[in-house]
Amino acid sequence: MIKIGKHQLRNPVFFAPMSGISDAPTRDLAWQMGAGAVVSEMVASEAFVTGMDEMLMKAARPVKATTAQDDMDEQALYIVQLAGREARWMAESAKIVEDLGADVVDINMGCPARRVTSGYSGSALMRDLDHALTLIEATVSAVKVPVTLKMRLGWDEQSINAPELAKRAEGAGIQLLTVHGRTRNQFYEGRANWRAVKAVKTATSLPLIVNGDILNAADAHEALKQSGADGVMIGRGASGKPWVLGQISASLTGQTIPKAPGGKAFYEMVIGHYNAMIEFYGENMGNRQSRKHLAWYFEQLQGDEHLSHLRQTALTSRDVEAVRLAILEAFNSNYLMVA
Repeated sequence: MIKIGKHQLRNPVFFAPMSGISDAPTRDLAWQMGAGAVVSEMVASEAFVTGMDEMLMKAARPVKATTAQDDMDEQALYIVQLAGREARWMAESAKIVEDLGADVVDINMGCPARRVTSGYSGSALMRDLDHALTLIEATVSAVKVPVTLKMRLGWDEQSINAPELAKRAEGAGIQLLTVHGRTRNQFYEGRANWRAVKAVKTATSLPLIVNGDILNAADAHEALKQSGADGVMIGRGASGKPWVLGQISASLTGQTIPKAPGGKAFYEMVIGHYNAMIEFYGENMGNRQSRKHLAWYFEQLQGDEHLSHLRQTALTSRDVEAVRLAILEAFNSNYLMVA
């Protein structure tokens, strides 16, 4: 099993940090559905230190992330991912999240978004490994909890330097690595190159997590085979289908693979997620933040024009009760008869 410092994970499946998606309620659900670890949305270090409310919410702990199995005291590790371009902000933000109770601090050197890389953060740091190391060293020295690192293969095909960064990061005290099998310039185009990730495994002795295009158990097995990694990270593959995290975990650990929830169980998962979003954000923001998730859930349903109308209501109404009723009617329109 994978360990991060003193923490042993229950399985080798990570739920990925995704901006606007992996908030605290969604991480709660990912944990309940079987993930072995869940990582916060990317938190901008300077904005976090200076008290921006948005960043404080992104860093929030998934308070309900307890296992649905026998040991109800088991909780997900509280992992906060930080991004930045200045060592002092990375160090200060790491100290704050440690004080908040974070078990692990993760450093983002993989985000390809232009709004991030234009500020010389995220995967832009792979263009200057000396500077990247100053951020890693500052973060590691600022806290007592383990620090991990997420990266891409490199900036472009002419600068595949993930193995070098990994080796230097290990020397600076990083305790686990995650590599997305694309360069920054690929964004999310083409296929993730799991085989190229193997060079990172060869370069270090650290636990390695492979990320990119892992949608199901077959993908997970193949990604591990090609990369030599110790675990997998699932992002978009779990959108609207968080149960795949538990299915992949079960397949990798030789357990009976659980079925996707159907009928009343599926409805209760969806309405539970929606209610958690409302509780966490409040009605106005909760409605807005939940819409992308509800859209993915509606893709799992079959229906006619009436279902399309219910979907439209769920994705546009500002009335919480109207949204709840639309969700209920949508499931019943699929002959699931949940109420």
